[in-house]
Amino acid sequence: MPGPLEIRSVAVVMPAHNEDQHIGRALAALKSSADALHCERRDVEARIVVVLDHCTDRSAEIVAAHTSGDARFSVVNVKLRSTGASRDYGFRTALESLPADDAAAGIWLATTDADSAVPRHWLTRQVELANAGADALLGSVEPDPADMDPAIHRRWMELHPFREDHQHIYGANLGTRASAYISAGGFPSLRAHEDRVLVERLRRRGFTVTATDSIRVVTSGRTHSRAPEGFASYLRSLAAELPATAGG
Repeated sequence: MPGPLEIRSVAVVMPAHNEDQHIGRALAALKSSADALHCERRDVEARIVVVLDHCTDRSAEIVAAHTSGDARFSVVNVKLRSTGASRDYGFRTALESLPADDAAAGIWLATTDADSAVPRHWLTRQVELANAGADALLGSVEPDPADMDPAIHRRWMELHPFREDHQHIYGANLGTRASAYISAGGFPSLRAHEDRVLVERLRRRGFTVTATDSIRVVTSGRTHSRAPEGFASYLRSLAAELPATAGG
């Protein structure tokens, strides 16, 4: 029998706002990760909730094509215009669909972004670390070098060395035990930095927060922002710091 803190089910939430250029790759990566978890941990159920937030492009069509016939996926349409509110809505939706007798301590909640690709072992490794005692996980990310100026990518690498116990927080690579998430009040309804606020709440309440580079996610290297003060805005600020001749 599993112990009281052992993970028995996983729910992944991926919010999206007009991401038809990236969401197909993101969904394929999530499917691969869910498949790997099923192969290695058949006792752990996985479900994935895609939250389409005020999408006016082809995102819904692409999601339907990728998830049709896969019972692990569910799709909800909202008009929250907020990454934080979308993540929280997705988690609440996932938790409502679980059996009433499922203890929240045995449910793991993970989140990524629609412009990001998780590694195949993403969910398997999160379950391993949660069963080892983590209440929350902060994964690392790398902006995709294929769609950014090499000089900006080099500057990013200088400022964000890949290592365990790093100090960074990314909504594109984050997981938490459901009981801890509920205790911390969930993601706030913010358009940016909702991940930082949640982690601060978890730490204040004494939950074990583990940072790791073992589940690195590749995310978009674009510099045009979908959210104020978001990841793209930060990359743009790095570009502004470079010499005018950087990148040719």
